[in-house]
Amino acid sequence: MPAAEPLGILGLMTAELGEFLRSRRARLSPQEAGLQTYGRRRRVPGLRREELAQLAGVSVAYYTRLEQGNGQNVSSSVLEAVARALRLDEPERAHLMHLARPVRRSPRQLKPQKVRPQLRVLLDTIADVPAYIVGRRTDILAWNRLARALLADFDALPPGERNMARLVFLDPNSRDLYTHWEEKAKEVVNCLRFCAGQYPDDPKLIELVGELSMRSEEFRKLWAAYGVEDKRHGVKQFSHPLVGPLTLAYESLLLPDDAEQYMVTFHAEPGSPDADALRLLSAWGSTSQEPARS
Repeated sequence: MPAAEPLGILGLMTAELGEFLRSRRARLSPQEAGLQTYGRRRRVPGLRREELAQLAGVSVAYYTRLEQGNGQNVSSSVLEAVARALRLDEPERAHLMHLARPVRRSPRQLKPQKVRPQLRVLLDTIADVPAYIVGRRTDILAWNRLARALLADFDALPPGERNMARLVFLDPNSRDLYTHWEEKAKEVVNCLRFCAGQYPDDPKLIELVGELSMRSEEFRKLWAAYGVEDKRHGVKQFSHPLVGPLTLAYESLLLPDDAEQYMVTFHAEPGSPDADALRLLSAWGSTSQEPARS
């Protein structure tokens, strides 16, 4: 069945660990790693296993076992050495640790996510800033009027479809909204991959990846690249149907009492045309329906 592949990837962390290590080894050339090739013809892209083991200071057999998915008994120092040898960034390093030592959770332990009432009040208070709260699996949990006016009519969506990955890949309007849709798509997939390392037994995540894999060729290709990302800030460009081009900075703020929820905000440079456009959008949003409170 088409959905079996994502299920196997997420359910069997040994396979996920091996694929992740091989993908990162393949992208690192001997020249980048400071190794001499001596003119030998290479049959594989990137570094060989023995070269990576040499850089990490471990035996080839030891590293091979790790790449085969046997990471439970590997010391933290070895994992750190492998991460340095592969030149992993911080999200990739964290992902490696999650894969090597997965935290198994039963479905009962993955309780439905709820947003504190005080946070909902806060969202409404910051009426001039698009803001929403995102949880596991890129689920959109709460939002204010301006976020709804900027991104999507979350009120009109069934609760199960209030998900950023679903919107990006399955809603055709997203391709027009995001000026650099491919960049946004890659970012969302990489965030889902990071989430998969943290929650390997999440049945809703498995179902989401399976559905997106069947319905979107772009998602399948990006998922197969094993990218990992936990991006907290940056700049997004929009082509909004009501106010035209918008360039907005965004911040993803981890909520102090819930490590599974982020508040995402957008803002424009003061005095810029983007700020003027955002004010127009805010005026339009204020005449629209109140955000959902359920």
